[in-house]
Amino acid sequence: MASAGSGCYRLSCSLSGHELDVRGLATAVFLDGAFVSVSRDRSVRLWVPNSHNRGFTQKQSMTGHSKFVSCVCIIPPSDVHPSGLIATGGNDHVICIFQPDSPSPLYVLKGHKNTVCSLSAGKFGTLLSGSWDTTAKVWLHDKCMMTLQGHTAAVWTVKILPEQGLMLTGSADKTIKLWKAGRCERTYSGHEDCVRGLAILTEAEFLSCSNDASIRRWHINGKCLQVYYGHTNYIYCMSVFPNTQDFVTTGEDRTLRVWKQGECAQTIRLPAQSVWCCCVLENRDIVVGSSDGIIRVFTESSERVTSAEELEAFEEELSSSTIDPKTEDLGDIDVSQLPGREHLDEPGTRDGQTRLIKVDKSVEAYQWSAAEGRWCKIGDVVGSSGATQQTSGRVLYEGKEYDYVFSIDVNDSGPSFKLPYNITDDPWLTAHNFLEKNDLNPMFLDQVANFIIENTKGQSLGSPSSGVSDPFTGAGRYIPGSASDMASNRSDPFTGGGRYIPGSAPGTATSAGAGDPFTGESAYHSSASQQVNIYFPKKEAVTFDQANSVQIISKLKELNNDAPEGYRLSEKELVSLEKLLCMVCSPTGDEAPTAEQLDTLWKAAKWPEDIVFPALDIVRLAVRHPSVNVVFCSEEDGRQFCNHLMNLMDTKGKPANQMLALRTLCNCFSGPAGQKLLMSLRNPLLSQAVELKGSTNKNIHIALATLALNYAVCLHTLNDIEGKAQCLSIISTALEVSKDLEVIFRLLVALGTLTSNDKSATQLANSLGVDSQIKRYASVTDPAKVGECCRFVLGQL
Repeated sequence: MASAGSGCYRLSCSLSGHELDVRGLATAVFLDGAFVSVSRDRSVRLWVPNSHNRGFTQKQSMTGHSKFVSCVCIIPPSDVHPSGLIATGGNDHVICIFQPDSPSPLYVLKGHKNTVCSLSAGKFGTLLSGSWDTTAKVWLHDKCMMTLQGHTAAVWTVKILPEQGLMLTGSADKTIKLWKAGRCERTYSGHEDCVRGLAILTEAEFLSCSNDASIRRWHINGKCLQVYYGHTNYIYCMSVFPNTQDFVTTGEDRTLRVWKQGECAQTIRLPAQSVWCCCVLENRDIVVGSSDGIIRVFTESSERVTSAEELEAFEEELSSSTIDPKTEDLGDIDVSQLPGREHLDEPGTRDGQTRLIKVDKSVEAYQWSAAEGRWCKIGDVVGSSGATQQTSGRVLYEGKEYDYVFSIDVNDSGPSFKLPYNITDDPWLTAHNFLEKNDLNPMFLDQVANFIIENTKGQSLGSPSSGVSDPFTGAGRYIPGSASDMASNRSDPFTGGGRYIPGSAPGTATSAGAGDPFTGESAYHSSASQQVNIYFPKKEAVTFDQANSVQIISKLKELNNDAPEGYRLSEKELVSLEKLLCMVCSPTGDEAPTAEQLDTLWKAAKWPEDIVFPALDIVRLAVRHPSVNVVFCSEEDGRQFCNHLMNLMDTKGKPANQMLALRTLCNCFSGPAGQKLLMSLRNPLLSQAVELKGSTNKNIHIALATLALNYAVCLHTLNDIEGKAQCLSIISTALEVSKDLEVIFRLLVALGTLTSNDKSATQLANSLGVDSQIKRYASVTDPAKVGECCRFVLGQL
């Protein structure tokens, strides 16, 4: 593993400008050495290096958020925006997109229902956002492409992996999820508290950090490769050095830590309680933002180290700060047992080692600097007098001293709970920990915190907190789990001749019209010189039309004897269904089925799943008829009809029923009523259908691909980017699981149709990595339609 450098990091400069906590940092790509910061003061600031290679100047200040800004990322340059864009997320639930040279947003993305707390940019202009509303969203330009749902608590951190289409989300539910094409592919478990940060090491490895004070290194296959320890409190942020696997972290223990070759090589304390964020510049300098509103830059380069006077001032500021032993994990302190200054005559054993010494009646904390070979004072420890309850007036609870121990009555009938509190504590964090310890509803957070504030009269010790009220959020509150909320009339290539087996593999199909690649035999012949794209965009739905009505009725009559009482058909009803079947299979018949015939068909369609397939096959053929399409897909009955088909598509159901349900949905697209119904139920229908991707039945895969194609036909003429995103996700998923060339062909036509004359859909397809999924089919010559269609799609992408 390469090292990030061999030197020791020292202060390069301190940048003032923000009035409150600096919550996010991002390295700029449009200006060498520049970076962007965001703050609780609602501002976004662009900083550029000074010409003499020391220090930074604020080049631009941007505003657009109505509440505090919590995160920032850079969208890479494109043809439209050659300087790239700046994306920021805030407590106002929106994402602002800025041009680097403009103080106002270019546009604002709305859709999240709570704070947007993390952003990550990918290729082709895609943006991934995470929110307290428990979701992540994928954006392309000013449109939301898809919403990633699966976490049960706030999504604190997101990252787009280098391999196209792969995304990571980390949550307060303690898990990390891997997403591909909008679907959760894997969940990583191991952290014992909120996952707060993610960083990408390679295409196959990434890092995570957590409120459990640990860092984990993961392989994308789900294995945790290593766990790093060093921080003593929440870890908020991490950043990787360029071209190495070394990294830096920041957290609630007031430190920046530099990790090299898997070890904590340096610990830098800051005179601020919360070190919220960090980023690494191309020259390996480290930028850090904290709760005191100051941005600090640290460097290994002796040329960029600040003056001796500034270093001394920084050390003095650090030594004069106060330390709460509870937040610093220093344990219970008995002053009488602490050594004096002579303890500092002994050298430390590692960089960052902490020692406490007694000076008169106070306690001072020192940290060992391996680079300087000396102990540096990092602050005075407060609340550590070592006095007893009788001498100090403080209250003992569970063996520890507190300024207050309150009795909290959550309800009239329940027991009282003890809440210990010191005036050096954060009331919001104390309230959060109290509720969590006693398994109480987090909705009491505001009530408990305000009770503490009111009954302590706002007393506090140490330096002012810059308004920070909660180390989870920097302001307001944190509630884990909260949410605001083609074919011919005579044949098709899918069912063969011979006996009636609805799930059987296709046999020989007859041609129904020259030049139609969906009928597969002599009707279509490739020409080496042919350059005209006859494949897409497809304008009409592809349906499943082949039928042997004699065999279907024969099987229906055979199984009718097994139908339960109340669903068994009379001889008259059987004759009625036979007439209906002949009617809907006739290519020239103008007669319409009667209401009585359709009621009988619906009655049979609700037979038990073991025997329903011949009735379902009649439904599949009947919905192509205009009058049946209108009745079955009406506003009144259509939803019940689709719910029945979705139940038949259950992954634990019968393959024959799954296939016929999918084919029935495909045939519904033959009429306007069916198109309207299926488009209104697009999300649940496609979500249920794609669950059949794991089937080993080729005909189910063909039907699924055809359903995606028919949706693509309808979506092609609509400005529905979210619908196209879901359809692209289905196509990408199906491409991964099926190798059958007829399935691939239909997916290629669907992909070509979706992306035809639609730049946004094309960019989204590229961002999902669909091009890399289909390249292998460009050389297919048998059948020739697969290779030719693939080359047309690749040319379009």
